[in-house]
Amino acid sequence: MHKLLDQLVTEMVTRGVHYVDAQREFDKRFISCVIDQSAGNLCKAAEVLGVHRNTLTRKVKQLKLRVRSV
Repeated sequence: MHKLLDQLVTEMVTRGVHYVDAQREFDKRFISCVIDQSAGNLCKAAEVLGVHRNTLTRKVKQLKLRVRSV
């Protein structure tokens, strides 16, 4: 996993991706994946992420993520 992450970071730096943009994109994808695996249950997703539910709710709004219940 470290090798893949190193390759990704190197590619992003080479392409001129700014840190803020990279962090936002990572947050969106990581949080979306956990929410999807939690069937849209933000309480479960927050537990998996190790954050408070209110923190996750705020982050979902900031990132303009759609939460779908399965």
